[in-house]
Amino acid sequence: MCSDQVAAEGDETAGGEDAAARRMARIPDVARRAGVSTATVDRVLNRRPGVRAGTVQKVLQAVAELGYPADLPAPLLAPGLKPLRIVVLLPAGTNRFITMLGRMLAESTPMLEAAHISCRVEYIKSFNPELLARALLQHGRTADGLVFMALEHPAVREAVNRLAEKGVPCATLISDVAGTRRLAYFGLDNRSAGRTAAYLIARFVGNRPAKVAMIAGSLSYRAHEEREMGFLHLFQEMFPQIEVVGLREGQDDEAQNYRQTRQFLAQHPDLSGLYNIGGGAAGVGRALKEMRREGEVVFVGHGLTPDTRALLLDGTMDAVITQSPQGALASIATLFSNVRAGLDPLAGVEPPRIEIILRENLP
Repeated sequence: MCSDQVAAEGDETAGGEDAAARRMARIPDVARRAGVSTATVDRVLNRRPGVRAGTVQKVLQAVAELGYPADLPAPLLAPGLKPLRIVVLLPAGTNRFITMLGRMLAESTPMLEAAHISCRVEYIKSFNPELLARALLQHGRTADGLVFMALEHPAVREAVNRLAEKGVPCATLISDVAGTRRLAYFGLDNRSAGRTAAYLIARFVGNRPAKVAMIAGSLSYRAHEEREMGFLHLFQEMFPQIEVVGLREGQDDEAQNYRQTRQFLAQHPDLSGLYNIGGGAAGVGRALKEMRREGEVVFVGHGLTPDTRALLLDGTMDAVITQSPQGALASIATLFSNVRAGLDPLAGVEPPRIEIILRENLP
């Protein structure tokens, strides 16, 4: 079973609309999404023979994307086939997209059981590479595979490569790590994401001289570093009249982001745009409202969560760049199922797409 080792934060309902959609999903919905018959879906979910491996993966991915409905029978593991033991390591803290993703993993037991996977979600202290490296090696002694949000650090690279030598596959989630033998990366093209944020801000600001700023969680995350690079490069290439006046780190913490935003606004009263590279968007929004700059400062950030949704709705936030957490779950299930079957690990794994969410197209 997949269990969440740390209690989720109590102030998040994390997508009531999505939960309602999952409760409403039925076998015909899964069949339409997978492009197969309802009889095929029934055979896959109940582990009956006669379905090709590629079709099984399509059905499991459709189940993951729609959410496993409570009224379908939980499939039984085939006799004698032990589930793969997968540990997912996520950073603790107030990053609500990470919290939401961890909760979804913890609630995905039926879908993962269908793929013969047993998963456990663990949270570790954020931005501590030595602790992350130790956790990888510790869980690698008993796990059949590891998924983690990487930090760019020699200790983390060494841990991943040592595990690969021992035959324990690792995959990175949201943020990657360079120069390792990791099996796969489940995340956005972050250079492209940073360029997208810059383009959105520039188009909102208009063709005039302006000042914009950035708040990152930590540049020890390769994802945040690459988003910064993409952001800076696009302005240099296409909008040289817009000046990037600074970057501050907020550790994905709402209170720190609140203070960093107030400092930016005090130092640059004419600030026109703000890019929140990581989590903690609620802190940025609170500072903009208190200083009565909401609606004036173009605010773009990452991760569709209840707090960013609320900021979009009240006009404080202009755009959210996000990726599908359901797609990440499906990719994890497909990757490790392929490993067990001796297939190409990335066969059937769809690369995540950048999604741009505005108030007018909120899902």
